[in-house]
Order: sequence, then structure tokens, then C-alpha cells
Amino acid sequence: MTTNITVQNLKCGGCATTIKEKLSKIEGIETVSVVQEESRLTVMHTDAIAEETIKGKLAALGYPAVDDKNSLLTRAKSYISCASGKMSKE
Repeated sequence: MTTNITVQNLKCGGCATTIKEKLSKIEGIETVSVVQEESRLTVMHTDAIAEETIKGKLAALGYPAVDDKNSLLTRAKSYISCASGKMSKE
């Protein structure tokens, strides 16, 4: 199954790295690709993984879907996730 999600707060390669790493750890997710310029993700997964599970994890990382709330706390989480992604690339 394929799920496409456009997210908020995706600013750079560090953000993309964090998203790929964290989503890939969820059982049932096969591949994650990120188009940074469009803030769009494509997630290949088994039918057992609900889109809401994926969106929930993204929101927890600071990258809510475009149709979800983007609070100050969520934006702050995205900066932390971004920094973490940048450090893991080094």
C-alpha cells in the first residue's frame, strides 16, 4: 500500500533524514521517500499500518500533515528533529 502525505515544517535535508529514519523503524513500513522541495512523503507499507499511525508519528516529530494543527510546540519539535537529522548525516 502507498500513502502520500504533504507535511508542514519540512525545511531541509536534516528534516528529511529524521523523517526517513523514524518512520522506517515502524513495523510494517517498507520504504519512505521524501521530496523536500514539495514537503511531500511517499510511504510504502503493509495494509496493517493505518495512515493515522504514520501521521501521528510525523506530528510527534514536529511534521504534521498540512490538514493538521501546527502549534508553536509542534514547530519547536521540528527544529529539534531537524538538528538531530543533521547530526546523524555527519
